[in-house]
Amino acid sequence: MKLFKLWKKVLKVLSHRVVIVGVLLLLQIIWMLLTLTELATVYPWFYHSLNLLSLVAVLVVVNTRDNPSYKLAWVISILAFPLFSGAMYLLFSGWLPTKKLREKLTKAENQMRPFYKQDDAVFDVLQKLDPTAAGQARYIKDYAGFPVWNDSIVRYFRCGEDNFPVLLEELKKAEHFIFLEYFIVEEGEMWNSILEVLKEKAAAGVDVRMLYDDLGSAFVLPYKYYRTLEAYGIKCEAFNKFIPIFSLVMNNRDHRKILVIDGHTAFTGGINLADEYINKKEKFGYWKDTGIMVRGEAAVNLTAMFLTVWNAVRPTDTDFSRLLPHAYHSGIFQGDGFVQPYGDMPLDKETVGENVYLNMISAAGKYLYIFTPYLIVDNEMMTALCLAAKRGVDVRIVTPGVPDKKLVYWLTQSYYRQLIDNGVKIYQYTPGFLHAKVFVCDDVYATVGTINLDYRSLYLHFECGVFLSHCSEIEVIKQDAVETMEQSRLITKEQARRKLPVRLVQAILRVFAPLL
Repeated sequence: MKLFKLWKKVLKVLSHRVVIVGVLLLLQIIWMLLTLTELATVYPWFYHSLNLLSLVAVLVVVNTRDNPSYKLAWVISILAFPLFSGAMYLLFSGWLPTKKLREKLTKAENQMRPFYKQDDAVFDVLQKLDPTAAGQARYIKDYAGFPVWNDSIVRYFRCGEDNFPVLLEELKKAEHFIFLEYFIVEEGEMWNSILEVLKEKAAAGVDVRMLYDDLGSAFVLPYKYYRTLEAYGIKCEAFNKFIPIFSLVMNNRDHRKILVIDGHTAFTGGINLADEYINKKEKFGYWKDTGIMVRGEAAVNLTAMFLTVWNAVRPTDTDFSRLLPHAYHSGIFQGDGFVQPYGDMPLDKETVGENVYLNMISAAGKYLYIFTPYLIVDNEMMTALCLAAKRGVDVRIVTPGVPDKKLVYWLTQSYYRQLIDNGVKIYQYTPGFLHAKVFVCDDVYATVGTINLDYRSLYLHFECGVFLSHCSEIEVIKQDAVETMEQSRLITKEQARRKLPVRLVQAILRVFAPLL
């Protein structure tokens, strides 16, 4: 009986579409490699051509504006496997999504832009109050396209259990539209509760739209789940469908978590729509995550992020005025400090998420507290963190104590020693897995969002966050950081030093981390 159940589980795994597509992709790669090897063996000129192509590829890599870590990973790959890697780089190395998708995203973004312009008076007030915060806000406005607002309030949630009931209650208040964009959606208590509200609202005539990442949800949702939601009256799209055709565009995942209600209330943060995020299901000990609610004019930034992707994959809107914060809210919004939701896309090679973090590290004068599930940093981020600690800033980084991926955990730990040697304090969250993505410094600045400190989030994914300055809720974020560190273990230099076999694995992983 046990053997039968085991065999049944194995068959279920093997028949999963992710496994099938993965096998097909692997077969394509093997076929390409065998074909190149055979041609190089039969035709000497082809062999020399591939070597020449690899030389050209190295020259191209060195002269690009890409991150040095990314360049190094490709150069080592090309030198190690000159017959294959040079051709692979020239064919598949682009960070950007396909040209067709880029054009659609650009068109959708340009259609939205006139409806959420920067109020110069707001920016001038911030400039006079705090030139450093104004510099960050200017960067986000000019290079990501999202304005800063002073007529919005935020509420920070220390965990999914605090976030979920508020989110559910706000959903029940929706009268006109609900937009959702999530990386992971999984059937269970959390999603099923939300789905019941969405079905009721859709039946009542509320415009309900859902975007979920096809690969992010592939292991936990039925195939073509969007058809199920469409049958309920919920407009739904699976972003960047996972198909058995080898292309690096499959790397460009929608890692955002966005919920917008009637244009004036929005949620984001690290919390996906699955039961482990509210600790109804235990996977890696206690799941520590954070979220943030934005109410007011600033919610339009998150609406714009959703609509840009939505109208790229399913052109729907021409009149955006009915989707703005004041369309269904009379009167003036309450304000508390400056709020600036921002998005990042692998579209323009402007690494907004990383640069927002780097600006905050540079601005820190007293302390900088960071939550991140993965600590896989490039030279620029490593230098900035170490330099901040060297100039006297109390830099503390909290990472998970229980890993969700063992190799990624080892890779994260490989950066500990250098950071600790330069004065950065590293904590591991002992109760379980920390999935939050938070920066807070000097009681003045904070950002909460979806952006991990790893190459995928910083370079490949669609991401978002909320930058805060001079908001009272920043004190709540700081207090959460302090209390979380009290539940965490401070890593010493001795503990950061691993055994030789692990260090060897870590060394290899660090070299190829930008390509993983």
